[in-house]
Amino acid sequence: MLRSVILAAADSSRLGRLVSSASLSKNVASRFVAGDDVDAALAAARELADDGLSITLDHLASDTATAEDARATRDEYVTLLGRLRTAGLTPAAEVSVKLSALGQRLDEKLSYEHALAVCAAAAEAGTSVTLDAEDHTTTDSTLEILSDLRKEYPSTGAVLQAYLRRTEGDCRELATAGSRVRLCKGAYAEPESVAFTDALDIDKSFVRCLNILMSGEGYPMVATHDPRLIAIAEDRARWFDRSADEYEFQMLYGMRTEEQARLAASGNIVRVYLPYGTEWYGYLLRRLAERPTTVVRFGRRIPKKG
Repeated sequence: MLRSVILAAADSSRLGRLVSSASLSKNVASRFVAGDDVDAALAAARELADDGLSITLDHLASDTATAEDARATRDEYVTLLGRLRTAGLTPAAEVSVKLSALGQRLDEKLSYEHALAVCAAAAEAGTSVTLDAEDHTTTDSTLEILSDLRKEYPSTGAVLQAYLRRTEGDCRELATAGSRVRLCKGAYAEPESVAFTDALDIDKSFVRCLNILMSGEGYPMVATHDPRLIAIAEDRARWFDRSADEYEFQMLYGMRTEEQARLAASGNIVRVYLPYGTEWYGYLLRRLAERPTTVVRFGRRIPKKG
């Protein structure tokens, strides 16, 4: 129930404006978001890279309502990639981008062209792009654009969400040679008709999808903080005789940092999802929805009045 409440709050623009202006909320966000601008993102990425971690950077922009907004997001990513190259942070750092931020809901062709420009900038910088997953209504469009992008930039990564009932089939389609696929649980409020809603059912789906990806010819990117799923992923990698450079773990900036360090020290590739930007409200709420107990812990830290 708490997860559903958090996801509903994540979609409330009015609540977002209120929460984003509160100093306590900003303090909480600072744990999970690198900062407001590229300079802050680069500083955080440098620190992570120095600790032996890989990074994927995500620019948190406001909702894309116009073609101008979409161009601004494209330009932000092109600038970011240039700065990463100049700083010597590629290929340790790649970028993650939401097609909706590039105008997907306005014009699919427009978002493809912007994504193509971002991929070109990434290739020039010596790194790659991963297309973030969003709610289920965008999945077909995103996978179609992914297929088109891969014709010229085959390293473009996909994200699949285990809570969607369709995802096992998508895993089979994408578990091909050279295909980079991030598998996560999912972080949007979805109807039961298209998504598993029970936590155990989602975990079971995650494991089924993981088996498909680990047994395939692609490059699985296991995005979870769940200790049981991490252990299963380590076991599946051994079972399918994958070397440490044939898959990776991904975790969110500010979450389970000790586990990130442990996995990296054990020889695993660990990539940290590093967001930056001022529009952090929806991102933060969806991340907390993945681990509702985190909300309870934060609540206990808030000082009581009186």
